[in-house]
Amino acid sequence: MSVTNLKYLFNPGSVAVVGATNDSRNAGNIVMRNIMAGGFMGPVMPVSDTAEAIAGVLTHPSVRHLPKTPDLAIVCSPLDEVPEIIHSLKARGTRGVVLMGAGFAYMTPEERQDIKDTILGIADPPSLRIIGPKSLGFMVPSLNLNASLAHSNVEPGKVAFISQSDSLFATVLDWAKAKGVGFSHMIALGSRIDVTFADILDYLASDPLTRSIMLYVESIKDAREFMSAARAASRNKPVLVIRPGQALDTVLGDLKLRETGDHRLVDAVYDVAFRRAGMLRVENIDGLFDAAQTLGTPKHVYGKKLAILTNGTSAGILAADRLLAGGGELAQLSDKTIEAIDAALGEENWSRGNPVDIPFNADGKAYSEVLKLLLKDKNSNGILVMHVPWTAQPDVEVAEALRDSLKRVKRMVLTAWLGSGRADVARDVFRKAGIPTYDTPTHAVRAFLYMAEYLRNQEMLIETPDSLPTDFFPDTKSARDIVDQALTQEREYLTEPEAKDMLAAYGVPVVETRIAISAKDAVIAADELGYPVALKLRSPQIPQPFDVGGVLLDLETPERVWEGAASILARCTRERPDAYIEGFTVQKMGRRPGAHELFISATVDPVFGPVLSFGHGGMAREMIQDSALTLPPLSMSLARELVGRTRIASLLQGTPSHQPADIDDICLTLIQISQLFQDVPQINSIDINPLYADSEGVLALDAKIGIAPFEGEGESRLAIRPYPRELEECVELKTGRKVTLRPIRPEDEDTHRAFLESLSDEDLRLRFFGVVQRDFDHKDIARFTQIDYDREMAFIATALDDAGNPETLGVMRTNTSPDNSEAEFAIVVRSDQKGEGLGSYLFQKGIRYTKDRGTRKLTGQTMIENKAMQGLSKKFGFVVSPDPHDEDLVEMVLDMETVEA
Repeated sequence: MSVTNLKYLFNPGSVAVVGATNDSRNAGNIVMRNIMAGGFMGPVMPVSDTAEAIAGVLTHPSVRHLPKTPDLAIVCSPLDEVPEIIHSLKARGTRGVVLMGAGFAYMTPEERQDIKDTILGIADPPSLRIIGPKSLGFMVPSLNLNASLAHSNVEPGKVAFISQSDSLFATVLDWAKAKGVGFSHMIALGSRIDVTFADILDYLASDPLTRSIMLYVESIKDAREFMSAARAASRNKPVLVIRPGQALDTVLGDLKLRETGDHRLVDAVYDVAFRRAGMLRVENIDGLFDAAQTLGTPKHVYGKKLAILTNGTSAGILAADRLLAGGGELAQLSDKTIEAIDAALGEENWSRGNPVDIPFNADGKAYSEVLKLLLKDKNSNGILVMHVPWTAQPDVEVAEALRDSLKRVKRMVLTAWLGSGRADVARDVFRKAGIPTYDTPTHAVRAFLYMAEYLRNQEMLIETPDSLPTDFFPDTKSARDIVDQALTQEREYLTEPEAKDMLAAYGVPVVETRIAISAKDAVIAADELGYPVALKLRSPQIPQPFDVGGVLLDLETPERVWEGAASILARCTRERPDAYIEGFTVQKMGRRPGAHELFISATVDPVFGPVLSFGHGGMAREMIQDSALTLPPLSMSLARELVGRTRIASLLQGTPSHQPADIDDICLTLIQISQLFQDVPQINSIDINPLYADSEGVLALDAKIGIAPFEGEGESRLAIRPYPRELEECVELKTGRKVTLRPIRPEDEDTHRAFLESLSDEDLRLRFFGVVQRDFDHKDIARFTQIDYDREMAFIATALDDAGNPETLGVMRTNTSPDNSEAEFAIVVRSDQKGEGLGSYLFQKGIRYTKDRGTRKLTGQTMIENKAMQGLSKKFGFVVSPDPHDEDLVEMVLDMETVEA
């Protein structure tokens, strides 16, 4: 993953078109005409050995004969000629290539892999970056650059669109032109042998011309790269995504999917990945642009309560119906607001409720006056103003009055002017003023709901999770020993007792279980467990013994166990004579009257790695279909969010006849399973069903765990890198005080705020290069404490104060470039801790970490008067020199190759 040389792709000074031709149907002719018609100001150099001139520009016979090295080359030649062309371009020093030539789509998988390896071996990315093969190209309207096969240009704008589909690229282009929407970039990625979604997201996240990013995604190749880039981008600007879902998975699903038909799971995993990355998923192209228009404004929606102002009763009802159907709420008007509107319009002249239905002939003054009253009402999170056309109605005059009323308003107001003609003019008034406007109530309400959902996803990114229980100490060694022993026996599943021992090792309460190979052994096991017991058939051919009468409950005597075993064997022999009987499972009856039956399962997605699922369990689990998915690692907050997305969550809150279930215990169990999957990567599936849950906590009655050999660390399977506990260490200061150096965690928000507040004004000035306001809000602190461990690192020095409470004494931060070529550091130590060696410990920690991850260079900046920082950096081998761009700063650079391992 890298943004290296992407500027030569998307901001080139010169362009070559290799494989240009005068055949109007050929890609080499189409792209050449598009570039010339677009008005690109740099040199455009067509390469052709057959034509003398193309689109009015003289050609060159080969790349070697070009008068200057092109920053960007558009290669339209057949794919079998591409390796030689790439070789020539690389030799000339070209940095960016788009492959448009035909042939890739018709190759076998083996041929595709072969040509991919050949091209990448020559290009050596990121030395030379490649979009495609099978790319439609891209547009950068601000440069007048149309380096695509599209049939028309687009206007400049603040929205970037990245598409995996050529057809949708063209469809969005037409849609945008009809709606008057402009773009900062339009990019068709093609087959992504080099440049990926992650690369483009990293590039656009810091692009000043891009206010929001839209993606059309069918599949992701490297989940961790994508998630890191998406999380980083969505912290800076809105990222919206559209994915076809189940129909796409049916067509593109792998062999296993086609066999099982479980296409829902694939799309659900993508859905939760988008949510965890802080992105907003929309349903269709209309929704994509509706949401982009709303999210592109600086105003936000902090809830789903909407007030509706309209001059048409039916239109108001339609909008309210769409709002409620989408999960929104009608805002309840305050008594003060109702009284104020009564005074303005008269009680008989409006609906006296929400929707606020005013007279059909209301003029701009009436609209503005009522809107101002609604804006003062804090019960709503947004306001939708609608207008239904009537004969001789001043549509535009009303729009202009509202525009003037909203000039300094900070709350979200959306408009929907129904109809055409004069309504089009009114919508243009709002559009020019930056006020979100739509032509139907449905579109307007959908945009509001999208915005509410988007901000909920953003809150998940910066939400401070509850601390994990301090007494959660899993017995990882015992769990690994169980799996290792089963793998030496070449088994694919643990026995039920082994599975429950695994869960118990991670603190999950389980029903005690025994394995019996005969009726006699079953009686002995029941005597040991104590009565009553449950007896279950064990057969690899019968995954659900209940289906053949292979489960008996509440057996209270040895005689009943003996007789029950005999009856199970008889039924099984009669109904499934092909089944091999391994014996019985004997369990102590878990008596939890009134407990809810839940399930927790985990599996490994081929793209996103481990995925956890939670929902309504028991025998009717498949019929009820109440479940939600998430990606580990989990915190208590994320676990609660997962539980809250199920229908059974409302029952878990309690009913008049049942106490609320222990939600904290359910969430802790989810975290324990997530940690188990991470710590023991040989586990490839877990299914706990049923998991009883009530006010006393949880109890696992049945568990099945699948295993397979696995080489490597468990965290490498996760799409989101978990907290790197292995980087924790203890040091001793000169005073003898014991201090822990460890990566920062989201739970450190309160102590980190106290740490920042404890810094002197001078410390803050030197750290942030100027005067800093001390009122850090939750979002600021969350950005400091909730980091992507794949890209960022913050080592804090923490110790207990005199009262036994944790406090932060210092922090060393590194921010690594996506291609791992360079990391930038910053360090600050509390004023009263200076001189105790803490700064040196933090510096050493950061340097070792940077060296271990293979980063080539560690850099930093400090103010020229900060001699202490300069001296400390020189102590560790940094080269200190004046910053060429700012005379008040100095640069500190450490070549990591000079650092001993």
